[in-house]
Amino acid sequence: QVQLVESGGGLVQAGDSLTLSCTVSRSAFNNYHMGWFRETPGEDREFVAAIDWYARNTLYADSVKGRFTIYRDNAKKMAYLQMNSLKTGDTAVYYCAIDVNSRYVKSREYEYTYWGQGTQVTVSS
Repeated sequence: QVQLVESGGGLVQAGDSLTLSCTVSRSAFNNYHMGWFRETPGEDREFVAAIDWYARNTLYADSVKGRFTIYRDNAKKMAYLQMNSLKTGDTAVYYCAIDVNSRYVKSREYEYTYWGQGTQVTVSS
């Protein structure tokens, strides 16, 4: 069974930076797109960023565009989310996920097959 483990979450102040990591293990898939989503209590999980296998195409939610950067290292089977200029509104549990079926990188939650357990990011004012 594929496992995804996120790390790097924590408590930071508004304006700070944080980098989340996602490690993929036990994967028999040769390639997959990777995405980051986030969820706050009482809200639906929302798309944050995604990157295709070759790291040629990326997608970002409008709310994070220009502040967040997604990248990956296929040799290490890892993906990262560099978050700059954090805002209190970025407070959420962040999840990484992989899409093993799509030809092109997607932003829709249902396209992603495997998910991590999430890591909490809290941004204080």
